[in-house]
Amino acid sequence: MAAEQGKRRTVEEEFTHQAGAFARADVFRAADTLDALVERLGPQRDQTWCDVACGPGIVACALAKRVRRVVGVDCTPAMLAAAAAEAGRQGIDNAAWLAGDALNLPLSQDACDGAVSRFALHHLTDPLAAVREMARIVKPGGKLAVADQCTDDRPETADWHQRIERWRDPSHESCLTPSGILALGAAAGLERVVWDQRPLELDYEEWLTRGSGGPGRRQDIAALLASPPPGAERIFARQGDRLRLLQVIVVWRRPDPSAAQPTQPPTQPPKEERP
Repeated sequence: MAAEQGKRRTVEEEFTHQAGAFARADVFRAADTLDALVERLGPQRDQTWCDVACGPGIVACALAKRVRRVVGVDCTPAMLAAAAAEAGRQGIDNAAWLAGDALNLPLSQDACDGAVSRFALHHLTDPLAAVREMARIVKPGGKLAVADQCTDDRPETADWHQRIERWRDPSHESCLTPSGILALGAAAGLERVVWDQRPLELDYEEWLTRGSGGPGRRQDIAALLASPPPGAERIFARQGDRLRLLQVIVVWRRPDPSAAQPTQPPTQPPKEERP
């Protein structure tokens, strides 16, 4: 309990620090992050969706234009304030913002038609519990989705990657591999309907300085990035003034026992190839 409370304080402190910069960062509004995610959700006009760990409300506001109602949940008051301001700027009046934890959402069972969480899993101590909690609030037959950066399945490469991320951002817990993210849905009893993995490019300086630890660890981070281990170029690589990550988007469906069972299995994801 004490460890979990300490983790929550770290997350709140870090994202209070990051709130303004996070809301301004171009990468979170870019077509290959925002539009690619929303399109894969397939939102409908009569639906209610929840954006879990919503941050400054960028995904929630994009969804609000396509559904009846959106609820954004975040544990950091500064992020909720940024989300409300974002909705105001866009003239959105069908979004609500709630304080809450991704592992204990302030919503009743079956409250939503869908739930989504973007760039949040790697901050959580128990990603599986978060996916199960998202499934709890989604109606049978509804969708839930996560989008997050991933790491490599080689321990030495993953350790190198996580060391850099934790230096930059003290709230960083751990990135999963693509197969690790897929395994969350299987463990939660969900049906996979969409799977995608693609490179994601960020402005290196913006990424570095957005985290509270980045400026003080600038030289250490640059040194590690200059000496990458095997496989790092696929999941985390600096190229001049750009930083290249690997992003995974997966959409699941909560099974509906009353619905007819599908006659065809879902499409298998591509194999994780190593360079």
